[in-house]
Amino acid sequence: MQKTLKKYFAVFLLPTVTAFAIAFIIPFITGLYLSFCDFTTVSNAKFVGIQNYITAFEPSQRFLESFGFTTFFTIVSIVTVNIIAFTLAYLLTKKIKGTNFFRTVFFMPNLIGGIVLGYTWQSMINAVLANYGTTLVANGKYGLIGLILLMNWQMIGYMMIIYIAGLQNVPTELIEASKIDGATKWQTLRHVTIPMVMPSITICLFLTLSNSFKLYDQNLALTNGAPMHKTEMLALNIVNSFYGRSNFEGVGQAKAVMFFVIVALIALTQLYYTRKKEVEH
Repeated sequence: MQKTLKKYFAVFLLPTVTAFAIAFIIPFITGLYLSFCDFTTVSNAKFVGIQNYITAFEPSQRFLESFGFTTFFTIVSIVTVNIIAFTLAYLLTKKIKGTNFFRTVFFMPNLIGGIVLGYTWQSMINAVLANYGTTLVANGKYGLIGLILLMNWQMIGYMMIIYIAGLQNVPTELIEASKIDGATKWQTLRHVTIPMVMPSITICLFLTLSNSFKLYDQNLALTNGAPMHKTEMLALNIVNSFYGRSNFEGVGQAKAVMFFVIVALIALTQLYYTRKKEVEH
């Protein structure tokens, strides 16, 4: 059987490799080349070297401002989403009435599309702010708070399910042994439970980090970067470079390449350090 599988391995692998090449490898290589070109379509691309990358850092492009805003938003989202999700998961793994109902309710927001979420939260937040004579897009502070609230509401349930799976795999013997040794609930949580769920923490940190950095449709629907581009995240900034102004397609592509490199490096660094914790424990 193994000899047969080895013989036809390439045949079975070919469709997947072909699809991956068409959907990712070829567009990525093409995009990398176009980031060094001035173009409106692929057929009329003109090589300009690193000029697009230089232009991307000009103040008028707002790339650094968007990066700073996105980074701050990501840090806050990672902390709030994971702490709340872990807390809910911890509570729901205790014998509480209606646990399955709460799990379903908390997970449901993750099923709603980002555009719908954005406009829904925009209406709700504006209804509250109307009492104070302002709106969501009147101040960048309100836009940031709105985005964080939206992100938490959408992601907490998903992360909670992953944490529940991790908590349910913690051996009960370890918990009982810690109690026998006189450990408090906090000590058991810190020194036994959390180290044992590090694989779940790794996954949740990775998902929250990558989703926060790549946030686009929620940002578009909720604030669209207003006021004065103060709540414009990186993905929205890149799209605006492509479609907001003419003759900046190459600059937008250069931003997209840098965006990919930044997110990949940060995500891989996070995976490296959290996986090291898994090995240590």
